[in-house]
Amino acid sequence: MNDPAPQDAAGPAAAADSSGRAAGSAAAAAAAAAAASPAFEASHDAVKVIETREDYLEAVAAIAAGHGPVAVDAERASGYRYSQRAYLIQVFRRGAGAFLFDPIPIGDFSELQDAIVDEEWLFHAASQDLPCLQEVGLVPTRIFDTELGARIAGFPRVGLGAVVEQLLGITLAKAHSAADWSTRPLPQSWLVYASLDVELLPDLRDALAEQLETAGKSRIAAEEFDAVLHRAPKPVRAEPWRKLSGMHALRGARALAIARSLWTARDEYARTADIAPGRTIPDAAIVAAAAAAPASRAELAGLKAFTGRASRSELDRWWAAVDEGRTTEDLPKLRGRGEATLPPPRAWADRNPAADRRYKAARAAVTARSEELDIPLENLLTPETLRLVSWAPPSTPSTELVGAALAEHDARPWQVEELASIIASAFVAAAQEPAATGDAES
Repeated sequence: MNDPAPQDAAGPAAAADSSGRAAGSAAAAAAAAAAASPAFEASHDAVKVIETREDYLEAVAAIAAGHGPVAVDAERASGYRYSQRAYLIQVFRRGAGAFLFDPIPIGDFSELQDAIVDEEWLFHAASQDLPCLQEVGLVPTRIFDTELGARIAGFPRVGLGAVVEQLLGITLAKAHSAADWSTRPLPQSWLVYASLDVELLPDLRDALAEQLETAGKSRIAAEEFDAVLHRAPKPVRAEPWRKLSGMHALRGARALAIARSLWTARDEYARTADIAPGRTIPDAAIVAAAAAAPASRAELAGLKAFTGRASRSELDRWWAAVDEGRTTEDLPKLRGRGEATLPPPRAWADRNPAADRRYKAARAAVTARSEELDIPLENLLTPETLRLVSWAPPSTPSTELVGAALAEHDARPWQVEELASIIASAFVAAAQEPAATGDAES
């Protein structure tokens, strides 16, 4: 689990410093975390990782014999590895206990899937873990997400540590969320951290479900959980290299061609070596080389801004990419293709004044409703959905037609019920306003 709310971290950043680089060896990080951990972690029993089929099948039998929902979590090596595979899978069930599995030697999890497929699975930030669990054949049919539930309940902080402290009165040291979980062997303090990620979820789920029921938000939460479970993966970008940080500094199609070629070479190398691309050469190095357009391998090597761990060890690879970009006749267009997007809202006042007025009026109304419900604005309705409906509204802004438009853009039934009338009224009011008032929101 990568904690989605780093500001909630109670412990030291054991795995990374302020620039994102690894902060020392795994052993040193583990020792530092152990010294800083509160008594709750320090008193935890030693944790063993299950690595054999025999131990795995024994654990599955125990989990099947347990009772109640099943807490599940996965640890990846984001920022260290290219893949987003799980390097540790944690499972807890009342009456069975906690089990930590190494998915690499175990491989096939079909027995565990069969044992728990009909149960409710508990997660904290399920959207982070569902893809890598699906890779090993673990696919829930219903979930309860304590991070998303806390958002709907109106909690000001929704990291696991913050929600556990607020509802269970336990303070956790969230020190390893950014660790390299491909490390072997995994330090014991990391394993305790990983075990606690699932051991506390059943109690947290019960306490949070009570809060949601009291607030009249149980149905809302259920629909949101189901939406997370069935959300389609984002489509692959037509030109992913255009997401390079700092691309705005490049001028001309030739510079873009060099950047494209370097990005492709880096991606191929990172995938083959299973290294996070940014740990080979960073985006800034690619942009610097594209801007400089060095005419030789030596010029590339002499470019001070061309940095990174593999900037010199793989210099031949990078030079071949630069040379390809310098000589190709297949020059990219100056503007990207394939991603149909709306203009930024700040440009609407000039490009579509009526849409600008609709968007401002509707956003103000939705914001007010968000405050009344004590649900974050982005959870009440995604900004993209509101922009799409404001830019191209129904021909008649009735509650029914606005509701249908919201549903077309994946709004859940509860969101349609809460917002269709509000947005329709805002659109009607906006149509009656005089044109061009104020600056568009950026």
